[in-house]
Amino acid sequence: MNAQKLSKRLQTVAAYVPQNAVVADIGSDHAYLPCYLVHQGIVQKAIAGEVVKGPYESACKEVRTEQLQDKITVRLADGMEAVEHEDGVTAVTIAGMGGPLIASILNKDLTRLQTVERLILQPNIHAMAIRVWAKQNGWKVIDEAILKEDRKIYEVLVLEHGTEDLTEAELLVGPYLMREKNDVFVEKWTGEVKQWQQILASIAEVEQTEAIQEKQKELHAKIAIVKDVLA
Repeated sequence: MNAQKLSKRLQTVAAYVPQNAVVADIGSDHAYLPCYLVHQGIVQKAIAGEVVKGPYESACKEVRTEQLQDKITVRLADGMEAVEHEDGVTAVTIAGMGGPLIASILNKDLTRLQTVERLILQPNIHAMAIRVWAKQNGWKVIDEAILKEDRKIYEVLVLEHGTEDLTEAELLVGPYLMREKNDVFVEKWTGEVKQWQQILASIAEVEQTEAIQEKQKELHAKIAIVKDVLA
């Protein structure tokens, strides 16, 4: 993977960035995504934010190598602190983290989202946390994708301003994904059900405390939801 050719996962993220957006890529690592977006003529201006010094230096080096210093600003900052109001950022991409971490990054300073029109988020796990965050903060899911790369399954969620009333099933597995129900979706959730059933079997042998009983109830509810969706 490089600035000219992204992984399938990041190509999917890039496909949802609107033409001529001002994009901030949070947790940019080598800044491959913003470099690719500029090279493809999708954006003219981008911010690459990175909280760790090593990846920040890698991003700086990549931007210099690609000769894009006039179009991409690299900032060493914690999450959305990489975004300044005067940047006029209209799209934010966050890829390769857990859903709860992505939600906490967005939640830390909601004022930094004032000019943002679209969020393109790629959680590695627990995408539900992002859907819950969206519902609570005036954002709605306008599209989703699920894909498999190098034996790992990834989801991409696209959010814009608005409200929606998602069901428990839609929050858990995704409103668009459960409608399409492609092979990767079926594989993911079939695997999740098996894992939950294994957990239930293992905790059936331990002392039935209130916490254990609550966990059993939660897992039984999730299994029922997913089995209903997959039926």
